[in-house]
Amino acid sequence: MAGKRRGDVREEDVTGLKYFDKLAPLLARLHEVGCGRDKAGNRKLHFDQYCMLVLLFLFNPVVRSLRAIEQASELRKVQRKLGCQRASLGSLSEATDVFQPERLEEIIAELGEQLKPIARDPRLKDVQHALTLVDGTLLKGLPVLVQAAMLDPRAAKHKAKFRLHTQFDLERGVPIRIDVTEGSGRGEANERIVLAKALESGRCYVEDRGYAKFQLFNEIVAADSSYVCRLRDNSRYEIVQQRELCGDDAEAGVLLDAVVQLGDTGKAENRLDHPIRLVVVKTTPHEKRGGAAGPASTGLLLIATNLLDLPAWIISLIYRCRWTIEIFFRFFKHVLGCRHLLSHDPAGIEIQTYCAIIACMLISLWTGRKPTLRTYEMICHYFAGLAEEDELLAHLAKLQAHPV
Repeated sequence: MAGKRRGDVREEDVTGLKYFDKLAPLLARLHEVGCGRDKAGNRKLHFDQYCMLVLLFLFNPVVRSLRAIEQASELRKVQRKLGCQRASLGSLSEATDVFQPERLEEIIAELGEQLKPIARDPRLKDVQHALTLVDGTLLKGLPVLVQAAMLDPRAAKHKAKFRLHTQFDLERGVPIRIDVTEGSGRGEANERIVLAKALESGRCYVEDRGYAKFQLFNEIVAADSSYVCRLRDNSRYEIVQQRELCGDDAEAGVLLDAVVQLGDTGKAENRLDHPIRLVVVKTTPHEKRGGAAGPASTGLLLIATNLLDLPAWIISLIYRCRWTIEIFFRFFKHVLGCRHLLSHDPAGIEIQTYCAIIACMLISLWTGRKPTLRTYEMICHYFAGLAEEDELLAHLAKLQAHPV
């Protein structure tokens, strides 16, 4: 009897599929998406089934590639639970040309409404808007890199990347939106343009210095939201009204709190239609390594905001929370496995990233906690058959007994 080949997926490798029972009704509305041109009714792989297979990839450490998904779809257990037939590589690859990733946004919104705050810092209780961390990260696609290098080696580095423009809800501990663009950051892929198109009311957007632009600040305020944004170290400003610092400000390293005039007001695009506040915080300069370009840090953190009523040390604390999104990017790439792209088509990448958001939300709903490596590992052990259901439930009960 032949032994198991590396990468083979067997019935015993796939467990825990009953947890997908709750997903099926949620995704059912997607079943007919992409069937408009299928006049003969021959379509065998539907959008809801494709999403379930992608979620199987995200949760099961044995299913680590498109070919492994194909093999898993051949298993009777998977077919019964996911309601699908065998999915060929061709149909899995074609899926990104047929299905509409934006239809997953409404499902993400519904799951988001079910999530309760799980990581509220009591020191931030006076912040009225939902703290929303904003940043982008790059994903590389090797096949695209090879193809681009053959056409133009100099442009290959940019063409082989995709940028995920991410909004992360700090209080709920999950991403609420990811927009996929090509990786150059130019034109419509510019991070400021992408954010401006996705603004909502009632949010406090926490941004790094790449988002610092007066027009964007005005648009955020016009959307009935607020911002806390780092400025470049060499930003020019003129103090209009200096504010007195308190003991907590000094303890947080705040050196200046003032309403200021920023930049050159001679140009229309450099004019703000609201008062802007500058909080300067002393930090430990980050040492550049490996001959990195650009000037060394001054050791001063310049933070711009339209929030005038909060203490300066709270503004500093809000900005420091921005690093939470960097931790999420690490979880997204290294733990959920999204460094490996199932598709190098923008629509396929959107579907995979939306499914990853759903995975994060499901972990939060199951556990009442933000996604962590240890909890994700335990869920993966269960889906791979290495942990029994009572062991998974005991782990989840322990989390719920010790809330954040």
